Amino acid sequence: MSTEPTLWNTVDHYFTDLLTPADAALTTALQDSEAAGLPAIAVAPNQGKLLHLLAQLQGAHRILEIGTLGGYSTIWLARALPTDGHLITLEYKPEHAEVARANLARAGLDKITEVRTGPALTSLAALHDEDPAPFDLVFIDADKANNANYLEWSLRLTRPGSLIIIDNVVRGGAVTDATSDDPSVRGTRAALDLIATHPKLDGTAVQTVGTKGYDGFALARVLD
Repeated sequence: MSTEPTLWNTVDHYFTDLLTPADAALTTALQDSEAAGLPAIAVAPNQGKLLHLLAQLQGAHRILEIGTLGGYSTIWLARALPTDGHLITLEYKPEHAEVARANLARAGLDKITEVRTGPALTSLAALHDEDPAPFDLVFIDADKANNANYLEWSLRLTRPGSLIIIDNVVRGGAVTDATSDDPSVRGTRAALDLIATHPKLDGTAVQTVGTKGYDGFALARVLD
């Protein structure tokens, strides 16, 4: 079987064209993010659709996203919410948050979404102090060095049955290197170790290929 990236891309485009038709709000969100100089690291369309379906399957009313960028994945997730649902997304850079807010407003989602700025660990602590209703789904897609910290906070902010998704866990295959001094690898390995050993987590990780290259994600369900 061929593993050429050109073939991965061709298959991804086929899936996207067939199952994820062009959408003005999403397309414009990517265009405006590029125009604002944001890095091109948003999830692929078919990955966004997967997030959307997972949120729907979860019956999510409350979603927490750690890492907003331009709001592309935020749109996918927020569209899965009912009219009385709510999504909070955390973004470190104010300029990124500004782009995301505009993209969410254009998509008609500004009433059910909230973009908070600042270091995510600070924002998570402040959110916890508010004693919010538990989140049904958490999507972690921020700086990878803090993946385990984000996962621990997610456990405090969810309930039994909640779903936690961690993106970009393969690190080009370097995730297998126990001796790596790369903070992103170490943080990702720590998060995966936590999923493997924590009594309130049950999860797995999956490798992916496609327009975003060789990568993968982890899924964990919060147990009683």
